[in-house]
Amino acid sequence: MTAGKIDVCLVDDHTLLRKGMVEVIDGFQGYQVIGEYNNGKELVARIKSVEIPDIVLLDINMPEMDGYETASWLHQQYPQVRVIALSMYDDEKSVIRMIKAGARGYVLKDADPGELRKALDDVMSKGYYYSDLVSGVLIHSLHSESEASQKSVIINEREIEFIKLACTELTYKEIADRMCLAPRTIDGYREALFEKLNVKSRVGLVMYAIRNGILKME
Repeated sequence: MTAGKIDVCLVDDHTLLRKGMVEVIDGFQGYQVIGEYNNGKELVARIKSVEIPDIVLLDINMPEMDGYETASWLHQQYPQVRVIALSMYDDEKSVIRMIKAGARGYVLKDADPGELRKALDDVMSKGYYYSDLVSGVLIHSLHSESEASQKSVIINEREIEFIKLACTELTYKEIADRMCLAPRTIDGYREALFEKLNVKSRVGLVMYAIRNGILKME
């Protein structure tokens, strides 16, 4: 981040579209484009010679090195860089694949500037941008996967109690106090449930609780 502004790089092989997005982003207060590239290979070659950006807007379909490969490389080499996928496609496979590669958000190229601004703001303030499109795709994907993998999962009453508490704003230490257990024991509950339910985060536990009726939505 330079001069109080959030640094953005654009990677897209459609020159006219890229130039137009540069003008739009430079017009957003608090943002500036510090680099633009035709493909992932150019970004990889140049990123060390310029200041590391806060956000990379990344096209999916590009020659030389596509968005999936570039997002994965950035996630491994510069995990602090927030990647937002750019695409003309809203199919489930593309969305899921980019998110698995490390993208923090997904924006269609025909989105209006207001949505692009919200995506930039959200990935900086929340760490991710999940539009209605992405949320719908993720919920559908999680539901489909759960049908095959979670029917045989057996959860005991204490684990259910832990999941319910994990769906609140309580910290893990506060959950330990509420359940009259040591923090280390709570860590054990968490890790065991992550493995048993095949989830990787507290959000995953919440999604499981919603799908299986543990958490009732008002």
